[in-house]
Amino acid sequence: MGGAELDGLPGWVTLLRAPNPGPMTLDGTNSWVLRAPGEAFAFMIDPGPLDEGHLRAIAEHAPFRAILITHGHHDHVEGASRLSAMLGGTPVLAADAEHGAPLEPQIESDGLRIRVLDTPGHTLDSVCFLVESGNARAMFTGDTILGRGSTVVAAPDGDLGAYLASLELINAYRDVPMLPGHGPAQPDVAAMAQFYLDHRRERLAQVEAAVRSGADTPEKVVDLVYPDIDPAVRFAAIFSAKAQLDYLSHKNRESGTRADGLDRL
Repeated sequence: MGGAELDGLPGWVTLLRAPNPGPMTLDGTNSWVLRAPGEAFAFMIDPGPLDEGHLRAIAEHAPFRAILITHGHHDHVEGASRLSAMLGGTPVLAADAEHGAPLEPQIESDGLRIRVLDTPGHTLDSVCFLVESGNARAMFTGDTILGRGSTVVAAPDGDLGAYLASLELINAYRDVPMLPGHGPAQPDVAAMAQFYLDHRRERLAQVEAAVRSGADTPEKVVDLVYPDIDPAVRFAAIFSAKAQLDYLSHKNRESGTRADGLDRL
């Protein structure tokens, strides 16, 4: 799953990929350095795992104004505290207080305008960053939308109802390049959001059919809906099936919108 890749990154963006490839991380976690032309300070998004070589590569792009976190999964945030220490105390900002200081809805500094979009679903604390430098924009989607493949929405932290609403929100940003947490950059985040919405609706229809056929557990749903699943990621399919069953049984319809003021408009 995925469209034509973006033909080159914006000039103010640098990709540093963590050496943690795998079935769930694809080629590895994408760590992004954002520095507007002519500016001394940069921002960085998702330092990734606690890998000293990777963190040193990020630190070479210092100074940083802040380290921004898309969500609290370890492959995105594990190295944040260590990187902050390496940089002399650069603040870590995150939607979940467990992982950093609070994110403001918008950050304007060092030639960048960073708008924080509240996009729960993959996790409750998932956010996307819509960043402008001059007349150019890009959206950093973390794991909300990947550069290829599909995102796991795993109960209990994942919420399929919230995730579908987040995809609808992102779908409004036509022709904005997408820089994801894993996989290649894509030229149009809205097109990817629509692709994900279509995929999720098709999958929900398949799950409904499986339930009508007698599948009453996530494991049975996976047997019918994902018959050729790679054993290495079967656990993720089971988590996803539970979220789908919760959604279909009206147990997980609430969006879980946070009271921290992050933007859902």
